[in-house]
Amino acid sequence: MTTLLHVGIMSNMKATLIARTRIVYSTQAFAELILWRVPKPVSGSDHEFKYRLAYVVNTICVVRYGNEVGKGNHRHFGAKESSYRFSTTERLMADFQKDIARWNDENSNS
Repeated sequence: MTTLLHVGIMSNMKATLIARTRIVYSTQAFAELILWRVPKPVSGSDHEFKYRLAYVVNTICVVRYGNEVGKGNHRHFGAKESSYRFSTTERLMADFQKDIARWNDENSNS
């Protein structure tokens, strides 16, 4: 994560933007990672972070992690959605990168 900004507003809560970056993998694929520190957990989560991580291939979001209000921590891998057990931001990023590698491996012939 290389881009650091200081303050953002989200749902009438002050949030501190920790990271916002785009990683270009190829002309057809990129990842976007956005992470905020929030003053209180978003509904459905029990930690001080709000995040949205997406991996897009050929204009389609194929891997996504997020914790939008009311839905809690979850991930999308292709068309499947499942809950996600958040522990640390480092683990979150590692799991996301692992899913990107898995997606690329499983879809290398498409």
